[in-house]
Amino acid sequence: MPPILNPLNPHGAHLAPLRYPHADFMHVADQLPENEYRDLERIHEFLMTEVRPVAGEYWDREEFPFELLPKLAEHGLGEIELSGTSRLYRGLVYAEVTRADVSISALVGIHNELIVDLLDKLASPEQKATWLPKLRQFEAIGCFALTEPEHGSDIAGGLATTAKRTADGWVINGHKRWIGGGTFADFAITFARDEDDGQIKGFIVEMNRQGVSATKIDRKMGLRIMQNADISFNNVEIPAGNLIPGAESFKDTNTFLCSSRAWVAWQGAGIQLGIFDKARQYALEREQFGKPIASFQLVQEQLTRILGNATASLGMMASLARLQEDGNLEMPHSALAKATTTRLARESAACGRNIAGGNGILTQHELSKFMADAEILYTYEGTYDINSLIVGRAITGQSAFV
Repeated sequence: MPPILNPLNPHGAHLAPLRYPHADFMHVADQLPENEYRDLERIHEFLMTEVRPVAGEYWDREEFPFELLPKLAEHGLGEIELSGTSRLYRGLVYAEVTRADVSISALVGIHNELIVDLLDKLASPEQKATWLPKLRQFEAIGCFALTEPEHGSDIAGGLATTAKRTADGWVINGHKRWIGGGTFADFAITFARDEDDGQIKGFIVEMNRQGVSATKIDRKMGLRIMQNADISFNNVEIPAGNLIPGAESFKDTNTFLCSSRAWVAWQGAGIQLGIFDKARQYALEREQFGKPIASFQLVQEQLTRILGNATASLGMMASLARLQEDGNLEMPHSALAKATTTRLARESAACGRNIAGGNGILTQHELSKFMADAEILYTYEGTYDINSLIVGRAITGQSAFV
């Protein structure tokens, strides 16, 4: 990445650049092989020049920028989990997308971790042939329908959506909530409890089937570009071939939920890169008392705190990527990473917003946008409290919940 000239020096370009302009202070990305590092640079440039500048207005309007999908596909963001690249590279890509916009990173992460990868590993050959080519190019979108209105943290034991086997296939009944992309998805990977054996099974339910309805959840404080939905299934008939053969019990999907939690932990790191970018930029450009506020001690302390949080988060995620690469990642690892990076993201977001003072409440400076989105990361894919209790159970042998 090119150096950034020191804007504190009035003489400009012929002077030495700043040595540490980037949030990857400990050079985690340098661990990548050369080809992956260059690809990451290319993706970073695309995201900073074509995604970040337009995301804010869509965020304000709670609209999704569909015109970006072909460009995301062009840069390989529809098939990250099928790329054969290192786990560190994939994680850093997720972080870079989050650095540009958290909502768009949510779509990219769900698409790759919970739709593409799940179908690639668990779906039938026919299901793969039908959906994967389109998904890889963002020509089709899936959503992951697990959470329900009355069941979030306790979904494994409390899931109420049902699947009734018939002579021709299945009938699905129930309700789902907070389903990302549910308003515009082509299909939902829907989890329902088989009435015959009580097992939670995964089904592909096309969203245009009779009895399926989706309603956008409005007035969210954050993640406003992502179109979360309430979805209802009212006697929805699907053929037998829509059962995902590798997802015939809830334990079959645990690997993907563990990986998904790790992805959200990467989001927690990535949002802090974005916060550092914008807070540092603002501090260098904003003048008070005749000089940039970046020269003030309190501002420098808060910038350092943001950078320290981001650096700690990236270091933790690099270790998690190694565990994942070696096949040793377990839920407590993902839970600790997700709880920690998103907790630090909240603090970083508060510091960034504070640096901008009154301007920090305007979304045009992005710092209030990051602050609102950090609250969503702290809450979804297992709340901070639930993830802490998962780790607590692992380290004490005592469960604080059923």
